[in-house]
Order: sequence, then structure tokens, then C-alpha cells
Amino acid sequence: MYSFTNRFMSDNKNAEFLKATMMGPNALRVAEELASHLRINEHMRILDLGCGCGLSTLLLTKKFGASVFAADLWISPTENYERFQSIGIDHKAVPISADATKGLPFANGYFDLLFTVDAYHYFGDTAEMLPSLLPFVKKGGYIAVAIPGLKYEFGENVPEEMKPFWNDEVARTIRSLAWWKALWSQEAGIEIVDIREMSCCKQAWDEWLTSPNPYAVGDIKMMEAEGGKYFNLIQFIAKVI
Repeated sequence: MYSFTNRFMSDNKNAEFLKATMMGPNALRVAEELASHLRINEHMRILDLGCGCGLSTLLLTKKFGASVFAADLWISPTENYERFQSIGIDHKAVPISADATKGLPFANGYFDLLFTVDAYHYFGDTAEMLPSLLPFVKKGGYIAVAIPGLKYEFGENVPEEMKPFWNDEVARTIRSLAWWKALWSQEAGIEIVDIREMSCCKQAWDEWLTSPNPYAVGDIKMMEAEGGKYFNLIQFIAKVI
């Protein structure tokens, strides 16, 4: 399932590149697992929404040859363009700045697939977001999401060991599979075709914790406290109907 990621990381230079560009649980590995449940090919046009530093874009272009619009709010298009040049995908990847909560600058039906890794939970937790994105995906196309989640909803009963790391933002964005399924089930314009816990959770988190990124360093104590008891990674795939 992770042949591309494992091969990429076996090269020391690539491994250092990965450590420098991760912004959360290893997006390259998470993207490869999510992609394994889709039929992606070189003829597809994909919106990689919340692409960060482009690890998911790297997978989609290098492994599948797809054409990708790499959209992010926090990372500048120039920075990503230079990064895409350095890894030889600038002919396949178009870096842009976009804020999904304020509308996207694309034609209706423009994409075969909307693909988003470790980003959707920051902006997609309202009933309005999913229907606002559907017009950009052609009928019969797909929306595929992979995000950090919880094995069950904490509600007011946050485990004692997690309280030092739990704030309003975390409580808003890190939700259970059941919570997300209930939210997406409200939307009549899709057919949910897959929703599950992902297999790569521990490995993707462990790889993130090797990064020099200050947020990764800060997450070490949180993950030690969590101890595999509460967190998961969730993927959900829907067909636009």
C-alpha cells in the first residue's frame, strides 16, 4: 500500500526533504493510503485542497501522473512552486493560494477529484462546507478526505491525561468517524462510498514526530500521553451524484 512512500523515504536526501516539509502526520503516507482506495490516472485533473508543502501533490503527480492544482491558505504559491521545481513536478502541479471558506476560483465541474489530506478538519466542520465544494467536481467524480480523528467523542469527558493538550480549537477539529459520517450523511448531493479508520495512523504520527518542525516537537508529549488510546486517522470518500 505504501510502496511509493517507502521507496521515497529510503533515500536519505528524500527523507530529509520529508522531515522538512511535513506539517502533521506524514501526509505522503496518508495520501498514498487514501489514494489506494481510488482509481487515479494521468488523465485526471485533481484539486489538492489544503496541500500544505505539497507532499500529497508529490504523490498524485509522481505516482499517478495526474495534473494537480495545489491549493493552500498558509503556504505561499511561490514557495510551493520553488519546491515543486526542486522535485521535478512543476509541469504537473499548479500552486495557488485559496481559502475554502471564502469560495474557490474554479469553474464548475472542473475537477475529476477533490483530494485533501490533514486539512479538511480545519475548515470542513460545518454543514455548509461540503455543498459549497461539490460544484467544482464533475458529476461522477469523487471527494476524498483523510484527517486526524478520535476513536470516540470526548464531549465533556476529556481524559485526564489529554486535558493539558485540549483546547477549543482541538475540540472543534478533532472528531470521531461517527461524527463526520453524521455530518456528511446530511448532504444529498453525494453518495458515501467509503469511510473507515486508516491503517497508517501510528506510523504516520511516528514519522511526523521525527521532524524538526516546532509543532512536531510540541506534539511529542501529547502523543506520549495519548499512548495509542484515543487518536486515529479517518478517511472518507464520496461520489458526486
